Amino acid sequence: MIIDPFDAILSKAKSHRCRVVLAEGGDKRVIEAAIRASRDGIADPVLVGDSEKINAAIDTVVADSAGALQGGRDAAATRLDVVDPASSPRTAYYAEVYHELRKHKGIGAEAARLAVKAPLNFAALMVREGDAGGSIGGAVETTAATVRAALQIIGVAPGVSTVSSFFLLFPAPTSTAVSEPLVFADCAMVIAPDADQLSSIAISSADSYRQLIGTAPRTAMLSFSTAGSGKHAVVTTVAKATALVRAARPDLLVDGEIQFDAAFVASVAARKAPESPLEGRANVFVFPNLDAANIGYKIAQRIGGMKAVGPILQGLAQPANDLSRGCSADDVYALIALTAVQAQGQTAH
Repeated sequence: MIIDPFDAILSKAKSHRCRVVLAEGGDKRVIEAAIRASRDGIADPVLVGDSEKINAAIDTVVADSAGALQGGRDAAATRLDVVDPASSPRTAYYAEVYHELRKHKGIGAEAARLAVKAPLNFAALMVREGDAGGSIGGAVETTAATVRAALQIIGVAPGVSTVSSFFLLFPAPTSTAVSEPLVFADCAMVIAPDADQLSSIAISSADSYRQLIGTAPRTAMLSFSTAGSGKHAVVTTVAKATALVRAARPDLLVDGEIQFDAAFVASVAARKAPESPLEGRANVFVFPNLDAANIGYKIAQRIGGMKAVGPILQGLAQPANDLSRGCSADDVYALIALTAVQAQGQTAH
């Protein structure tokens, strides 16, 4: 029997259901994913927005769906929690919290009351105040708006200097080239990281891998050069970032600067990097810039046939994630599961 590698994430999400708030609750893709997530037991979804529009959209999704949903609301759809910022009993309290957070930026009490009615802000406040374990946006709103709400309201985790992102890539069940999930970072946030930012991205990515996959991360700091074979300012930055990671986190297995093949293929590693502790078995790949990372994950997805889930944000005090506006219901469902597992990790701390 062929096993989908993503099943391990789903099982982990089901082990302790978390409340995941979806800021764009009226979007039909979001609703379809929320119904599936609730029915499958991977999370307790909360849909935020205009309650009348959301409930009408739920009815449309149910009517348009085949199988168990056809003909009316099944139990999973009925269990969906719909929260309208315009009428929620928590709105006034959230306005006070938001005012305290943003008054140093000139946000007055009335402006705060208006701001918290925006679904992205309301969802982030739910997470900040412990009313949900994690939030998801971006199916309708831009990445900039989604990330801004998370940064302003949820904030950066203690000890983290750079909020970044990664894609989690799962091999096709029939793959012979890849035997485990991989992390590619940073694919969506930091365009041209300096050495300090790159080291922060690497540490966050290694910790994310361990949290989500449950096995030891083996981190490659990628470059066109391996152990000094090439000379360039970018190579120097990667080498410096590697040294910073080793100094800050001696518990992590990391090497760089190193080329992808030397980090991933044992026979190539034996020739190009015989002293590398990775031994050609890296599972976390930190790219030197956003260009390389974004191109790299899309090649792995489109040519390599890997399942790419993300971008997943890391370095925030609590989980908040961003969807692509071109996402499918399957993409939303996968991100609900990953956000739920991230929230479990926060609860464990």
